[in-house]
Amino acid sequence: MTTAADHTHGLRVLAEARRPSPGLAGPPPPLPGFAASGFNPLVADTADRCLREHHGPPPAPGRTALLLASASGDLATARAIEQSAEPGRRTGPLLFFQSNPNAVLGHIAARWGLTGPVVAICPAAAEPGRVPTEAYELAALLLADGDADRVLVVAAEQTPDGDHAAAVLLAGPSA
Repeated sequence: MTTAADHTHGLRVLAEARRPSPGLAGPPPPLPGFAASGFNPLVADTADRCLREHHGPPPAPGRTALLLASASGDLATARAIEQSAEPGRRTGPLLFFQSNPNAVLGHIAARWGLTGPVVAICPAAAEPGRVPTEAYELAALLLADGDADRVLVVAAEQTPDGDHAAAVLLAGPSA
């Protein structure tokens, strides 16, 4: 039989948030500086709700690492860049900026005053709305190495059924 600790690699879950979520209708609010895609607003809103659950309003004290896990990445931005590369079209500078997944993580870090490492990974497999095993493994390493006191993991996927995200704020087993 597996337990919750088996899935979190022994880490303590301090807070969680999901999108879609019961009682939370519609898309996430727009995110200034990000256009053409709901991916970055999805990541930022899910991260905000998770951090707020544990800390209240910004800033968050201590050293918190940010870890984004997405097998699909920002599909809408990738499509927009591809379409803008057609002859006679011009690519908007915001698309280049937001095509880097660390851009939204930098936004979250600045908003919350987070001072830990910022990492984005593409897990081998992803289940929409769930944090992949690789993300828990990397979070455990960041905590064990002393790079952070907490790790905020956001898993985000864009699927034909809609956008899904899950966030967990993790701490070491004795933190």
